[in-house]
Amino acid sequence: MADIVVNGNTSGAVTLSAPAVAGTVTVTLPSTTGTMLTTASSTGVSGSAISSGTVAEAYGGTGTSTGYYGFKNRIINGAMVIDQRNAGAAGSASITTAPYGVDRWWVFGQLASKFTYQQNAGAVTPPTGFTNYFGMTSSSAYAVVAGDRYVVAQSIEGFNTYDLDFGKATAKTITISFLVYSSLTGTFGGSLQNYAGTRSYPFTYSISVANTWEQKTVTIAGDTSGTWVGASNAGSMTLFFSLGSGSTYSGTAGAWATANYTSATGATSVVGTNGATFYITGVQLEKGSTATSFDYRPYGTELQLCQRYYAKQLSIATFTNFGIGTSISATNASMWLKFNVTMRSAPTIAVSGMGLSDGTNLFVITSLSTGYIGTDSALLQPVVSSGLVQFRPVQLQANNNASAFVEYSSEL
Repeated sequence: MADIVVNGNTSGAVTLSAPAVAGTVTVTLPSTTGTMLTTASSTGVSGSAISSGTVAEAYGGTGTSTGYYGFKNRIINGAMVIDQRNAGAAGSASITTAPYGVDRWWVFGQLASKFTYQQNAGAVTPPTGFTNYFGMTSSSAYAVVAGDRYVVAQSIEGFNTYDLDFGKATAKTITISFLVYSSLTGTFGGSLQNYAGTRSYPFTYSISVANTWEQKTVTIAGDTSGTWVGASNAGSMTLFFSLGSGSTYSGTAGAWATANYTSATGATSVVGTNGATFYITGVQLEKGSTATSFDYRPYGTELQLCQRYYAKQLSIATFTNFGIGTSISATNASMWLKFNVTMRSAPTIAVSGMGLSDGTNLFVITSLSTGYIGTDSALLQPVVSSGLVQFRPVQLQANNNASAFVEYSSEL
C-alpha cells in the first residue's frame, strides 16, 4: 500500500504511511464534522488512542477525553500519602471533633470510640502502584440506630469543581474510582453530597473477597437541581464512604435526593462487627463516564495542595525559630509569620511548645493573639509576664522541644 499524502491549504502536508507489519490497521474517523486531532507531535497516535471517533484519555487510561488535564482528579491526597497531623499515628473518631486523619480526609462518629483510623492501619501490603492507604478499624460490635453516621469523607472546594456545572441543566457526569480492602464482604455504601447536605446521591459497591484489594467504580450523572457552590473558595461537595449509617442518613442508591444521605439503604455496617477493617486508597473523582488511570502527582505538589487547607511546621532541631518580629514593651511583642503556601482562607493558628526568644533569653508565652490574619501571612502578638527589652528582635523558638510546632488550618 502506498503512502497517502494530504497537502495543506497553503503549505505543509500530512502523510499516512502503512505499517510494516502483517494484517490490517483501521482508523475510523468521526461520523460528524470536527477536528479529530490537533497536534504537531512527530510521534503521532499509538495503540488504542483513537476509539469510536474520540481521542482517548491523555493520562494513559481508556475512554474518551475529559478535556481537563491540569487537575483531572478533584480529590486531593487520594493516594493517602500526606499525613501532616498524625505522622502515621492512630486516632479515634468522635462527633465532638470530626478529626482529620490523613490530610484532607476527615472522619465522623455519632458516638465516640466506635472506630479508629490510621494511615496504613494493619500494615497490609498496599495495592500495586501505591505505597499508602487510609484504614479504619471497628472498636466494637455496635448496631447503628436511625440517627447514626460513621463515615470517612473529603469535602471539595468550589474552585476545584465549578466546571462540573452541578445545579445547572449542563451538569456533567462524573466518575468515582477507588481501591478498597475489607475484612467484610457484601454491599457497601457511600454518597456524593452538595456541601450544604441538601442534595445527595447514595451509591453502592460490592466487596466480593475479604482481605483483598479490589478496584471499584461509581458513575454519577451530574445533579441538575439544588444549590451547588460555583467558582469560590467555599465548600462545593463532599464525598462520603460509610462505615455504618442509620435509616435517617440512608437513601435509595442510584438517584439524586433532596436529603442528607451518607449511604445507601441496606449497606454493610463496618462498625457492626468488632475488629472489622476498611482500608481505602487511590480515590479519584473525575469528569466523564469512564474511570481512567489514577492521577499521580509529584509528592511536593500533593503536599502543597494539602497545605492550602492545613500546614504544620514542626520543630526539627534543638532550637527551631518561627516568625520574626520586635518586642514593643516589657510584656508584648509583634511578629509576622509567613505561611507555607497561600491558604484557602484566613486560617486559625495554633502554637504548641514554643517560647519567645530575644536571642539571649527564652520567655514563657502566657497568651497569644493575632492582630491580622491573611491568606499568606499573619501578625502574631505574643504576651509574656515581664522582661522583654523594647524594640529588640524576637522570634518564636522551640527550646529542646522536639514536639513543638506551629500549625495553620483553613479546612472547609
